[in-house]
Amino acid sequence: MKKMQVAMYYNNNDVRIEKMPIPEIDDNEMLVKVKASGICGSDVMEWYRIKKAPLVLGHEIAGDIVEVGKNVEKYKVGDKVFVSHHVPCNTCRYCLDGQHTLCDTLHSTNFYPGGFAEYLRVPEINVDRGTFILPKEMTYDEGVFIEPLACVVRGMRIAEMKLGKSVLVIGSGIAGLLHIKLARALGANKVIATDINDYRLKMAKKLGADIVINANENVPVKVKKYNDGRLADLVVLCTGVIPAVKQAINSVDRGGTLLFFAPTEPGVEIPFPLFDLWNKGVKMVSTYAGGPRDIADAIEMIRFKKVTVADMISHKLSLSEAAKGFKLVAQAQESIKVILYPQK
Repeated sequence: MKKMQVAMYYNNNDVRIEKMPIPEIDDNEMLVKVKASGICGSDVMEWYRIKKAPLVLGHEIAGDIVEVGKNVEKYKVGDKVFVSHHVPCNTCRYCLDGQHTLCDTLHSTNFYPGGFAEYLRVPEINVDRGTFILPKEMTYDEGVFIEPLACVVRGMRIAEMKLGKSVLVIGSGIAGLLHIKLARALGANKVIATDINDYRLKMAKKLGADIVINANENVPVKVKKYNDGRLADLVVLCTGVIPAVKQAINSVDRGGTLLFFAPTEPGVEIPFPLFDLWNKGVKMVSTYAGGPRDIADAIEMIRFKKVTVADMISHKLSLSEAAKGFKLVAQAQESIKVILYPQK
């Protein structure tokens, strides 16, 4: 039985290169050679991941189909693809209501063993509704951004982002930077970003923010200063730390929207000023993941350069350097998107 290398996750400081059998596929499945795989911020949420360790993580992938089951008709060997790890049933009450990311099937599906491997097996349901052929002009590196951008696309859609609105992005990691880029693409009249890290503030400014604010400052006051005396129409929370949550609540304008993009750890309760939010007519919404529609939109946005992504890659590493990559993302200092290349 042929073997492949994988990056096996035990914890953020213990990621080992191990060998596993190359997955075998059945008549309704496919085998994909992973060409590029991004490390997501959720991959280093230790409280979320460690309970399932050891396991092979990785869901931001682009690669080539190298084997197809005899019943697979839509795809062929050689196709360059993005494969979604979570896919919906398309028939439950949530899917029929357009809320595919709340579907039980979406929360229980995955490819095997994970994107930090040389090859992965695409199950039948993922073949049917989770495989997308990449445009010829799209690189594997750009394909890595499809999943995270899809999550952001869904968030902005749920928040009903409109032309001419002011946007405050709290937290300028990869999700925050994608929100900055998408807000700009959707016609925001002003984009303000915060972080506690100078490197990320510089990146936020470079990638489209009009104003950057150190999160240790009085953010609501600064927002008013730079936004014609008003708080922000849309506040996007891209970090789950408690001070940032409170900052977000205090930074949204009358009639504005607060988008909870990042979660706190389970069990954390945040008190909020109900009267103030009620009196100001603030809408509070949350979002998780991206559905098929969001993925399709993300692909087109990247394809036509509505949202450029190559300038967000800070590190390109071989699979053997996975431990280094995880530390870079977990430390959240001078890195944005870290990509692993399983074939190098």
